[in-house]
Amino acid sequence: MASFKKTNVKVFAKIAPDLTPDSIYWKKFSPPVLVKEFGAIDYVDFSRAEPQNFAVTCSVRVQVYNTVTKLVTKNLTKFKEFAYGGSFRADGKLICAGGQESVVRLFDVSTKSLLRLFTGHQAPVHRTFFTVDGRHITSFSDDKSAAVWDIPGETQLMKFEEHTDYVRAGTVSPISPDIFLSGSYDKTVKMYDTRTNKSVFTVNHGAPVESVIFLPSGGIFISAGGTEMKVWDALTGGKLLARVSQHHKTITCLAMASNGHKILSGSLDRHVNIYDVGTYKAIHTFDYPNSVLSLGISANDETIVAGMVDGLISIRRREHDDKTEDEKRTKISHRRRGLNLHSSSIDIVVPHENKEMMSKHDTFLRKFQYSKALDCVMVNFVVNKNPHVTVALLQELTRRQGLRQALAARDGKSLVNILKFIIKHIGSPRFSRVLLHVTHILMDLYEDTIDELSPESRTMFALLHQKLNEEEDLITSMTELQGALYMILSGAESTQSTSVKEPQILEPSSAAQKNLILNIS
Repeated sequence: MASFKKTNVKVFAKIAPDLTPDSIYWKKFSPPVLVKEFGAIDYVDFSRAEPQNFAVTCSVRVQVYNTVTKLVTKNLTKFKEFAYGGSFRADGKLICAGGQESVVRLFDVSTKSLLRLFTGHQAPVHRTFFTVDGRHITSFSDDKSAAVWDIPGETQLMKFEEHTDYVRAGTVSPISPDIFLSGSYDKTVKMYDTRTNKSVFTVNHGAPVESVIFLPSGGIFISAGGTEMKVWDALTGGKLLARVSQHHKTITCLAMASNGHKILSGSLDRHVNIYDVGTYKAIHTFDYPNSVLSLGISANDETIVAGMVDGLISIRRREHDDKTEDEKRTKISHRRRGLNLHSSSIDIVVPHENKEMMSKHDTFLRKFQYSKALDCVMVNFVVNKNPHVTVALLQELTRRQGLRQALAARDGKSLVNILKFIIKHIGSPRFSRVLLHVTHILMDLYEDTIDELSPESRTMFALLHQKLNEEEDLITSMTELQGALYMILSGAESTQSTSVKEPQILEPSSAAQKNLILNIS
């Protein structure tokens, strides 16, 4: 008796993404370590000084984490209400933070003591930053203003009140202590110079601005709001250079990486995208379990930290491949037979035999239970992840002349699932021939009794009819396009045939014509 042959499932090759040096570089990060905090993670900031710890602002505190141990080393808790926007000074010794109490606080990191308390805002302060010289602090508040504070004198130097809505974003120039930006929910970004008493210029982002950053040169800045990032030229008064839209939900945070050569954007769509500064094209994406509110990366790209809306902190560290060649070798399982444990004899390698497992639908096929075999490949996991397995079984049932038996006497959920699968995949060139045959069998079986079926089944038959009409209209349009292209290519070929100088062009043109027509068909 001949052995049973399993269903021949054709697996179509998938086009793998191109491996580039950038993608290889960003794939070297370890799986994330998740730390749970109380409340949404408002802001993450890395110290540029060694050991490059990072500060996390959430709830009523600012916590300083060690990048290696992922443990809290300092806890700044001088807040009565929510804390916002804790950021390091360049030397890593001081941290400034805003909060719900409308004041700006200055802390000593080593002693955790409160050094300064700046009062003057009338609403919560969401972002605070040290200027590049470390002598002043800029703050951005819900009272629609941006202010500059003097650290030694604990006084407010100036206040700009030009926005018409909350100011939730800002940044300072990396090259000048007098220049800074503010981004507001009034959809504008303003540049200020502390040597004047008003803004230098204003640009319209087109959506509430959630984050804004400078490139290291100080001549270009990027604003984020809605689903877009926009690149502006600060030297020409805010000329728009580029628009980038790679997220499908609001972008909440931006960060610079690789010494200013890469841009990171976090979004409510649970993704962090990485872009090349030269082209502003996305080169890599990190996925997260929840919406990303804040983002930080160390100066040497060793650690990426993302804060999420549910209080989770995701910490990824770059993996260094320090294994020796001996450690990289694949281990082989050995077994000694009848040898002394102390002998130096050669081990015997026992080959591992893989027992061939038969799938569930093949088991039913072997027993000629065609309806049960079809039910096995109509479960959600198979039809969503491996539709080619379902089509392969339908093709095998056709070959065995058992398709009519498998489809007969069905009603309710089983028939609806079959019709849903056909509607979804009948337009695919890989499956259309088989599914069209299945559709003909279904119509033969249920044409006379369609009024006796369940309402949902009748609805699915109506949708199938609509889908077939759409496919017919598409084929008609493509056939018309094919005829038009045939005429154009024939005219081009006849023109080339009259040329004596380049007769060799005839054959490639004819081949291209045939390939194009075949692709359209």
